[in-house]
Amino acid sequence: MPRTDIGIDGLDSMIQGGVPERTLMVAIGNAGTGKTTFGLQFLDHALSRGESAVYVTLEESHERIVNSATEKGWPYDEYVEDDLLAIVDLDPIEMANSLSSIQSELPGLVRDFGATRLVLDSVSLLEMMYEAQSSRRNEIYDFTRSLKEAGVTTMLTSEASDENPYASRHGIIEYLTDAVFVLQYVRSTDDFRETRLAVEIQKIRDANHSREIKPYDITEEGISVYQQANLF
Repeated sequence: MPRTDIGIDGLDSMIQGGVPERTLMVAIGNAGTGKTTFGLQFLDHALSRGESAVYVTLEESHERIVNSATEKGWPYDEYVEDDLLAIVDLDPIEMANSLSSIQSELPGLVRDFGATRLVLDSVSLLEMMYEAQSSRRNEIYDFTRSLKEAGVTTMLTSEASDENPYASRHGIIEYLTDAVFVLQYVRSTDDFRETRLAVEIQKIRDANHSREIKPYDITEEGISVYQQANLF
């Protein structure tokens, strides 16, 4: 089975041999844990090698995404100009009235664009459109299935639950994806003033991976996971 790297130093070392291509992944975390940076870096790994990609954002504008990436040294403006990258910024309010059309059109966009990777930031806003848990589950299931049928390696981002940092806000997406990365704040038991960021791989189907929780930083150049380090 063909495999691919995520494109994040240290994290790829925790995945033995890379994730299978066409994997549907999710990065779960609270605000400030670097979910958007995670997605931008994931796409840059492919774009820098001349591949095509699609970035779908429900939270930021096209301009904000390009600026955030270029600040990290990832030339998203050049990728867009060279027709390697399509950035789709959608209004969540409008999406509530047109989810079915987006669901049907997105796989076509991926195929027509020749994309190898896709990011959707964030799936939590899609989930919030449904009040009933049963409707939410069914619609998100259909949406993720359409992404899998598009045949692209996909990274979703999701807000973590307020009660449990290891679970998504609605507790659905982690069961519908092939791989789950948890980004969280960890506070030292000895010194409550010290807080670090840590990543854990909950699962990757058809791939071996480390079960350890490792610290990471969000730097001017993106996310770096310190595979050889311990939290405290």
